Amino acid sequence: MPQVSGITTVLSATVRELEKREWKVVVIHPGLFKTIPFPLYPEIQLALFPGRKIRKIFEETKPDYVHIAVEWMLGPSARRYCIRNNIPFTTAYHANINFNAELYIGSLGGITSYLADAYMRWFHGRADKTLVSNETLRAQLAARGFKNLVLWPFGVDTELFKRNESSTIDPGLPKPIFVYFGRIAKEKSIEEFLDAPLPGSKLVIGDGPYRGHLESKYGRIARFVGYKKGQELVDWLSVCDVYVFPSRSETFGLTVLEGFACGLPVAAHDAMGPKDIVTNGVDGYISENLAEVAVKCLSLSREACRKKALQYSWDLSVEAFMSHQVEIRRRI
Repeated sequence: MPQVSGITTVLSATVRELEKREWKVVVIHPGLFKTIPFPLYPEIQLALFPGRKIRKIFEETKPDYVHIAVEWMLGPSARRYCIRNNIPFTTAYHANINFNAELYIGSLGGITSYLADAYMRWFHGRADKTLVSNETLRAQLAARGFKNLVLWPFGVDTELFKRNESSTIDPGLPKPIFVYFGRIAKEKSIEEFLDAPLPGSKLVIGDGPYRGHLESKYGRIARFVGYKKGQELVDWLSVCDVYVFPSRSETFGLTVLEGFACGLPVAAHDAMGPKDIVTNGVDGYISENLAEVAVKCLSLSREACRKKALQYSWDLSVEAFMSHQVEIRRRI
């Protein structure tokens, strides 16, 4: 925190569910250190020289289980300490590093992607298990030489994310309302949604480093309302009709589940993440033509979308997470 992202949501929910089960959780996060903003993505804070403090935290805590959630700055320091002290640990592969590296740095003839992949194989290679969110990601990583891959499905809070038919939000927009919600970043391909010829209106909920650019370019054809959280986000989603999810960079796409839970059918690409969740013609459509399938989504059942979301719970997610930790511990 305060970064808003799918990974933050997953980690926060995991900590909450672990603590419900009386596991004591110590989170090592950038706020414990001096930081600088990541130049290509200022919302992300990079911890400076974290090794000594991380060692102190480990020595004071003496953890039974260690999970390393990030591959940069804090992650390598924790990894180094675990390896030197023969402490088993898990990692998780959350971000589509190859895609994002080429997008922000450039392909350089494929060198950027190759180096990013080599680094990730090195980083995750010493983990006892690397947790991934779906079968497509596991198959892709296995084909690229990653080892010890296990499934860790994610969930959604269906008590919070529940369509509020009494929402008092008045967006002042003609129906139907097509929405994108989430981080506004270059890798999300939000322009494709904003350029799509759609009836009714377009709404963008969220913020991020790319918002200023998009709002200046598309502010006349779409309404940007910034970050919304908790019940306020649910109330905004409750006045919308279809969630258009243009990103090709996801490894999962947590907001797809949140949209489903609020009864929103999803129009998305045939890309990792959405294609592992969306059932074509039931709770959404998968296609290269987002405008066409977004309109088709208007005829889909809200109840079918909600039914899909109910298949994904944080209870099941944290049970899988715990089982991976316990299995490693038993090997010692």
